[in-house]
Amino acid sequence: MDAGTLGYLVGLKGPEHAASGPMGGAVMETAVLSEVVKTLLHRGVEPRVYFWRTSTGAGVDILADIGGKLVPIEVKLPATPKPPRASGIRALQADLGDQITPGDVIHPGEIRLPLGGGTTALPFAEL
Repeated sequence: MDAGTLGYLVGLKGPEHAASGPMGGAVMETAVLSEVVKTLLHRGVEPRVYFWRTSTGAGVDILADIGGKLVPIEVKLPATPKPPRASGIRALQADLGDQITPGDVIHPGEIRLPLGGGTTALPFAEL
Protein backbone atom coordinates (compact mmCIF):
# COMPACT_ATOMS: atom_id res chain seq x y z
CA MET A 1 0.00 0.00 0.00
CA ASP A 2 2.99 2.34 -0.12
CA ALA A 3 3.46 3.96 -3.53
CA GLY A 4 6.95 5.18 -2.57
CA THR A 5 8.16 1.68 -1.76
CA LEU A 6 6.50 0.35 -4.90
CA GLY A 7 8.23 3.01 -6.99
CA TYR A 8 11.61 2.19 -5.47
CA LEU A 9 11.21 -1.55 -5.95
CA VAL A 10 10.31 -1.25 -9.64
CA GLY A 11 12.92 1.44 -10.35
CA LEU A 12 10.72 4.47 -10.93
CA LYS A 13 12.66 7.75 -10.98
CA GLY A 14 9.82 10.11 -10.00
CA PRO A 15 6.13 10.93 -10.48
CA GLU A 16 6.47 11.72 -14.19
CA HIS A 17 8.30 8.45 -14.82
CA ALA A 18 5.61 6.53 -12.91
CA ALA A 19 2.75 8.22 -14.78
CA SER A 20 4.23 7.60 -18.20
CA GLY A 21 4.87 3.89 -17.69
CA PRO A 22 2.59 0.88 -17.96
CA MET A 23 2.08 0.82 -14.17
CA GLY A 24 0.99 4.48 -13.97
CA GLY A 25 -2.66 3.78 -13.22
CA ALA A 26 -1.85 1.10 -10.65
CA VAL A 27 0.64 3.35 -8.87
CA MET A 28 -1.91 6.18 -8.75
CA GLU A 29 -4.63 3.84 -7.42
CA THR A 30 -2.22 2.55 -4.76
CA ALA A 31 -1.38 6.10 -3.66
CA VAL A 32 -5.05 7.11 -3.43
CA LEU A 33 -6.05 3.93 -1.59
CA SER A 34 -3.23 4.48 0.87
CA GLU A 35 -4.39 8.04 1.57
CA VAL A 36 -8.02 6.94 2.03
CA VAL A 37 -7.02 4.20 4.49
CA LYS A 38 -4.69 6.56 6.42
CA THR A 39 -7.38 9.24 6.63
CA LEU A 40 -9.93 6.78 8.01
CA LEU A 41 -7.44 5.40 10.54
CA HIS A 42 -6.53 8.91 11.72
CA ARG A 43 -10.24 9.60 12.26
CA GLY A 44 -10.52 6.47 14.41
CA VAL A 45 -12.60 4.65 11.79
CA GLU A 46 -11.81 1.07 10.82
CA PRO A 47 -11.11 1.25 7.10
CA ARG A 48 -13.56 -0.87 5.16
CA VAL A 49 -12.75 -0.40 1.50
CA TYR A 50 -13.93 -2.34 -1.51
CA PHE A 51 -14.14 -2.09 -5.29
CA TRP A 52 -17.10 -2.64 -7.59
CA ARG A 53 -17.19 -4.24 -11.04
CA THR A 54 -20.01 -5.55 -13.20
CA SER A 55 -19.91 -8.29 -15.79
CA THR A 56 -20.39 -5.59 -18.45
CA GLY A 57 -17.24 -3.73 -17.41
CA ALA A 58 -18.62 -0.84 -15.33
CA GLY A 59 -16.66 -0.26 -12.18
CA VAL A 60 -15.53 1.95 -9.34
CA ASP A 61 -11.97 1.72 -8.07
CA ILE A 62 -12.59 2.36 -4.36
CA LEU A 63 -15.72 2.16 -2.22
CA ALA A 64 -15.20 3.34 1.34
CA ASP A 65 -17.90 2.22 3.79
CA ILE A 66 -18.38 5.16 6.13
CA GLY A 67 -21.27 5.09 8.56
CA GLY A 68 -23.25 2.61 6.51
CA LYS A 69 -22.96 4.62 3.30
CA LEU A 70 -20.62 3.80 0.42
CA VAL A 71 -18.39 6.62 -0.82
CA PRO A 72 -17.35 5.94 -4.45
CA ILE A 73 -13.90 7.04 -5.59
CA GLU A 74 -12.59 6.68 -9.12
CA VAL A 75 -8.87 7.17 -9.78
CA LYS A 76 -7.86 8.53 -13.17
CA LEU A 77 -4.32 9.16 -14.33
CA PRO A 78 -5.06 11.91 -16.88
CA ALA A 79 -4.77 15.34 -15.26
CA THR A 80 -7.74 16.72 -17.21
CA PRO A 81 -11.01 15.61 -15.59
CA LYS A 82 -13.98 15.03 -17.91
CA PRO A 83 -17.56 13.91 -17.14
CA PRO A 84 -17.17 10.49 -18.84
CA ARG A 85 -14.51 9.62 -16.25
CA ALA A 86 -17.35 9.42 -13.68
CA SER A 87 -19.43 6.90 -15.65
CA GLY A 88 -18.65 4.06 -13.23
CA ILE A 89 -19.84 6.13 -10.28
CA ARG A 90 -23.07 7.00 -12.09
CA ALA A 91 -23.65 3.31 -12.91
CA LEU A 92 -23.11 2.39 -9.26
CA GLN A 93 -25.50 5.14 -8.13
CA ALA A 94 -28.12 3.79 -10.56
CA ASP A 95 -27.69 0.26 -9.17
CA LEU A 96 -27.53 1.02 -5.44
CA GLY A 97 -29.35 4.37 -5.12
CA ASP A 98 -29.53 5.72 -1.56
CA GLN A 99 -26.68 3.52 -0.30
CA ILE A 100 -24.22 5.61 -2.33
CA THR A 101 -22.99 9.11 -1.46
CA PRO A 102 -21.83 11.63 -4.06
CA GLY A 103 -18.55 10.44 -5.52
CA ASP A 104 -15.12 11.79 -6.40
CA VAL A 105 -12.82 11.29 -9.35
CA ILE A 106 -9.25 11.73 -8.08
CA HIS A 107 -6.67 12.89 -10.62
CA PRO A 108 -3.08 14.21 -10.53
CA GLY A 109 -4.00 17.66 -11.90
CA GLU A 110 -4.88 20.85 -10.04
CA ILE A 111 -8.52 21.39 -11.08
CA ARG A 112 -11.56 20.88 -8.83
CA LEU A 113 -14.57 20.50 -11.09
CA PRO A 114 -18.15 19.20 -10.85
CA LEU A 115 -18.69 16.31 -13.26
CA GLY A 116 -22.46 15.97 -12.87
CA GLY A 117 -24.58 13.50 -10.95
CA GLY A 118 -23.12 14.61 -7.62
CA THR A 119 -19.61 13.65 -8.70
CA THR A 120 -16.62 15.98 -8.33
CA ALA A 121 -13.17 15.82 -9.86
CA LEU A 122 -10.62 16.40 -7.09
CA PRO A 123 -6.86 16.83 -7.33
CA PHE A 124 -4.89 14.15 -5.51
CA ALA A 125 -3.34 16.94 -3.41
CA GLU A 126 -6.75 17.62 -1.83
CA LEU A 127 -7.11 14.14 -0.30
